[in-house]
Amino acid sequence: MLLLRTINLAQKPCVIVWDVIKFSFLRKLLLSISVIFIAGFLLPESPTIPVKNATSNDWNQQSFWYYPWGRSIVHKGIDIFAKEGEDVIAATQGLVIYTGYDSMGGNIVLILGSKWRFHYYAHLKQVDSNAFQWVSAGDKLGEVGTSGNAQGKSPHLHYTIRSIFPRLWKWDQSTRLPWQRLFFINPSAYLKGQL
Repeated sequence: MLLLRTINLAQKPCVIVWDVIKFSFLRKLLLSISVIFIAGFLLPESPTIPVKNATSNDWNQQSFWYYPWGRSIVHKGIDIFAKEGEDVIAATQGLVIYTGYDSMGGNIVLILGSKWRFHYYAHLKQVDSNAFQWVSAGDKLGEVGTSGNAQGKSPHLHYTIRSIFPRLWKWDQSTRLPWQRLFFINPSAYLKGQL
């Protein structure tokens, strides 16, 4: 590598040129990764309630991080109640990373949005989006349902927002699972524009 060794002037010119090209490529690669990383934090957000025609009255404002909550110990999101088949829409723009089925979440959609946050939509009746599809806020992702561990319960969308990076300033030893809590964002506050 060019940075770790001195150039021997007796080397063939093609070896020196190759070292310069490798260095130039690495510099461009690191610059490109840095730009993408920074751009992820700069993408604008326009939070939209992820169920068509829903209001903030359709979920319990205090349900985020509620304890006890079954196998997951705490409730890491909110449940937005609606009639079965109501459209589930993207809460923000982003890239659909995954669509599929999970035993707890049932039919799910996972979107990577701005600020490097994952938006998780669960218990869908059906999924109407595809992996690696770019979506804008308000685009249809699927329909409200009772799949996964919501079978036998009222139809609802479970909506969670998780950050890739821990939000260390949110550390609170008095809360349940304080280390995990650093990665989760309160969807109720997010949807009200309070973040």
